[in-house]
Amino acid sequence: MTVNNWLQQATQQLKDAHIETARLDALVLLADLLNKNSAQLLAEPDLALTNEQVNELKNRLERRQKHEPLAYTRGHCEFYGREFIVSKAVLVPRPETETMIDCFKTLPTAAQKTVVDVGTGSGAVAITVACELGEVQVLATDISLEALEVAGQNCQKHQATVTLKETNLLEGLELPLQTTILANLPYVPDNYAINQAAAQEPALALFGGPDGLDLYRQLFEQLKQQGHHGHLLTESLPAQHHNLAQLARSYGYVLQTNQDFIQVFQR
Repeated sequence: MTVNNWLQQATQQLKDAHIETARLDALVLLADLLNKNSAQLLAEPDLALTNEQVNELKNRLERRQKHEPLAYTRGHCEFYGREFIVSKAVLVPRPETETMIDCFKTLPTAAQKTVVDVGTGSGAVAITVACELGEVQVLATDISLEALEVAGQNCQKHQATVTLKETNLLEGLELPLQTTILANLPYVPDNYAINQAAAQEPALALFGGPDGLDLYRQLFEQLKQQGHHGHLLTESLPAQHHNLAQLARSYGYVLQTNQDFIQVFQR
């Protein structure tokens, strides 16, 4: 079977499975296996695939046909220009979360010295901060040990100095003054309709109660107990921004920046 033949068949199979990005996904799966880029593949349509390669592609294609997130099928995804290992233990990093890094970079220098990434998952946010800003102390927490194992692999991959801790949000921690909190917590309301791919991601990392803000309520209580004074960056659905801002104000935080998915508060 040639590259062109396989691409045609795979694209049609993914279309039949109602995968909107069928052609692109087929190209990505093939490029990963052959360690080539899409342009190289398209320039070599008559390149012959071995039986072993065809069988491996069949396995990967079947997984994608079941609407498994492409990042899980590949075992990695890109975030802020870097490649991160992902597994079904962690949420797939979203492009919109990159805005949190951009907002963090606009903070005063003093606010960029000590950072806690709450609910780190794959570690993409914490590691990106550590890589983008050399002299920064980064702590990343998660309640899932399996997620922290993935984050640890990514720390090694990028040689990033990040301390990982298994805990519920900030439980058991003592925050230094002027600590900046990065909080991309589960914020999807329990009854919110999600697509088939997202449904295969860990529910623990997605859903945040009836209105999606239960984890933020817990976080603000913990910040109050800590006597936190500093910046807090949150991610949520735009429709939740008003209620989240009200919640933040009730704990003495002032809204500084409001982006599509990201809000920056200071207390």
